[in-house]
Amino acid sequence: DLIGAAAANTGKVFTEADPEVSEAIDFAEFYPYSVKAYTDLENIECQGKGVGLVISPWNFPIAIPCGGISASLAAGNTVIFKPASAAVLTAWELCQCFWRAGISKKALQFVPCSGSEIGEKLTAHPAVDFIILTGGTDTGMKILETRPGIFLAAETGGKNATIVTAMSDRDQAVKNIIHSAFSNCGQKCSATSLVVLEEEVFEDENFKKQLADAAKSCNVGSVWEFQNKMGTLIHPPKGDLEKAFIELEPGESWVLKPEMVHDNPYMWTPGIKWGVQPGNYTHVTEFFGPLIGVMCAKNLDHAIDLVNQTGYGLTSGLESLDRREQAHWKDRIRAGNLYVNRGITGAVVLRQPFGGMGKSALGVGIKAGSPSYVAQFMDFEETGFPCVGPIKNEHALLRITQEWKMKLDWGGLSEFEGDLRMTIRAVRSYLYHVEQEFSQENDYFHLRGQDNILRYLPIGKVLVRMHEADSLFEVLARIAAVKLSGCELILSIPKDLDNGVTAFVHGKEGRRFIGEASVLCQTDEDVIQMMSQVQRIRYAAAERVPPAVFEAAAKTGFYIGRTRVMMEGRIELLQYFQQQSICDSYHRYGNLGERAII
Repeated sequence: DLIGAAAANTGKVFTEADPEVSEAIDFAEFYPYSVKAYTDLENIECQGKGVGLVISPWNFPIAIPCGGISASLAAGNTVIFKPASAAVLTAWELCQCFWRAGISKKALQFVPCSGSEIGEKLTAHPAVDFIILTGGTDTGMKILETRPGIFLAAETGGKNATIVTAMSDRDQAVKNIIHSAFSNCGQKCSATSLVVLEEEVFEDENFKKQLADAAKSCNVGSVWEFQNKMGTLIHPPKGDLEKAFIELEPGESWVLKPEMVHDNPYMWTPGIKWGVQPGNYTHVTEFFGPLIGVMCAKNLDHAIDLVNQTGYGLTSGLESLDRREQAHWKDRIRAGNLYVNRGITGAVVLRQPFGGMGKSALGVGIKAGSPSYVAQFMDFEETGFPCVGPIKNEHALLRITQEWKMKLDWGGLSEFEGDLRMTIRAVRSYLYHVEQEFSQENDYFHLRGQDNILRYLPIGKVLVRMHEADSLFEVLARIAAVKLSGCELILSIPKDLDNGVTAFVHGKEGRRFIGEASVLCQTDEDVIQMMSQVQRIRYAAAERVPPAVFEAAAKTGFYIGRTRVMMEGRIELLQYFQQQSICDSYHRYGNLGERAII
């Protein structure tokens, strides 16, 4: 029923809708399981945030809403489900599955409505505690404009690219590009929209011919005729896609011009633009349709620069058999999901957790399908000190806190004893979880022939903003988390704030703890001006963030960290890292090469 509804409602071919059902099942099984990682912590009490609003897209009408609903319910929330207007039938069938399984219609409420009218009232309603959005960047920005302080977890647009170097298997590259670009008519946020060819490949007339011939072979027609690879668009081309179908910019030519099929404005053949120039319309604009732009790069670094210039960072692919090129690309490309020598669509729950960077994500940026995704929809309260195992490595903060413990045991530093003992435990917990989880490259599947790595990258510069209501623990713990996560610390103290906490920070022990990091005395306006210079601002509580700061952050989609400061490193450290998934198909047509003997 779900597959049939997706085909009838959105024009999705059966071979694209069927994996969606599998992914939906994975979400429904995995998220309740992943919640146990937090509910099983003896020092933590967990509860849901309250009411979650799930706003889903039409291009993945089964899996994506199922993921948002499952995560919200598993975390202990009630859900209002507002589907895309173009996918209401599929959404209704999905709700039936939940209700038949025993989920109350009060816990999961189905609200099909116009996004521009009733939808805006839903997002603005004060009873909604968080919003899960999969949709356009503009939609996410409008939500933040309406409610700057709302907790928004949004996966937005993408201008995704596949780089093909001279060291690639060119036949394989053509196959992977065609699948990534034209499956579901290119209507995937993860679809290949740009192909960046190293100069040797760009000038290879045989490669150009192969790419065009492969695209021509994509049958377009009714989803009920199973030989067709591409069905209908969700609506006739309009806006950016219509312009891209019609116009060529200087230097561009058609290798394959999109054509309407059977005089049906919903059906179009694939299009390939050749010679796209840096910075032009096709280079930086998301089209969301069956069209790719092909660019020429002098070398791999130039190709990476062209990809990063789009500002998006959802998925990205590399076609190269050179391990040196692969390692260099992984270090420099700015995207949430990386794929080596395979298509760049089709992420699998836990195997390739999904989510982007840059303009492709709004919010804290925890990936859907990852072990920690549900944590952002939960509230935590600590009832005791965190449990940690042995710590392998030495660190300056560990030595400092060990000295504090000795002084406290001998009656020193008594004014802040409670805060300092919490800080001591927090530092140990942060170090332990950095060593055990956040500094590791985790492969949960260990498939022969394919590596699937989930890794954590430090978020960058973090401004820790103090508030008059902050305890010393809340200040020191955030400082420690920034430093231990590998981020760059800036400590921001409100001008004219003078209390026991600031006295400690400016004193001998505080300066030792802070080290060489910048300490600034700033107004709220100064903090707002810093947003373009840092990657995150961390407050100790949502109610301590001034409305003006929230409003300024909403204008650019800047995320303000404001969850309760925790000693438990498994929870607190999520604020200082961004996740990245890497899928590397290292086999060669089933041949494992040197990996067969490792």
